[in-house]
Amino acid sequence: MMYLAAEEAQSPLFPVWPEIVIGLICFSIVFFAFYKKLLPAINTVLDERREAIEGGIEKAESAQIEAQSVLEQYKAQLAEARHEAARLRQEAQEQGAVIIQEMKAEGQRQREEIIAAGHTQIEADRKAAASALRQDVGKLATDLAGKLVGESLQDHARQSGTVDRFLDELEAKAEAAR
Repeated sequence: MMYLAAEEAQSPLFPVWPEIVIGLICFSIVFFAFYKKLLPAINTVLDERREAIEGGIEKAESAQIEAQSVLEQYKAQLAEARHEAARLRQEAQEQGAVIIQEMKAEGQRQREEIIAAGHTQIEADRKAAASALRQDVGKLATDLAGKLVGESLQDHARQSGTVDRFLDELEAKAEAAR
């Protein structure tokens, strides 16, 4: 009962002074230990983190500057490559035009050669045909003349002269008609 009496005498709103003093002493010891041991370690870790973050920011800024420099170099190289490609394209077009012109000239030259060879061949064929025709016409004319006259006109020299004279007269008449 004594315990109950002591509890009833103490007000619940006011703490017991010896407990407050012991609590303050314990709090002071814990605070002092945190202040001396734990707080410097925490500050050291925070300083290291701050330095790491600041170093990371500096590295990021330098990396960004370097990336910007590389980008500018890339853009310059790209512009140079485009310019070179345009120049090569222009050269190729010019060379193509020259080649086409040369091929046209070569084709024209070959055409002229073929035409000249054709004219030469036609002239040779015409002369050969005229010679063969003269011989055939001469032979037929002498045979016909021999039948009309009733005697043989087999003398080759006479036959040839007569035929040539006859054909020359025909050619002269044909040219006069033109």
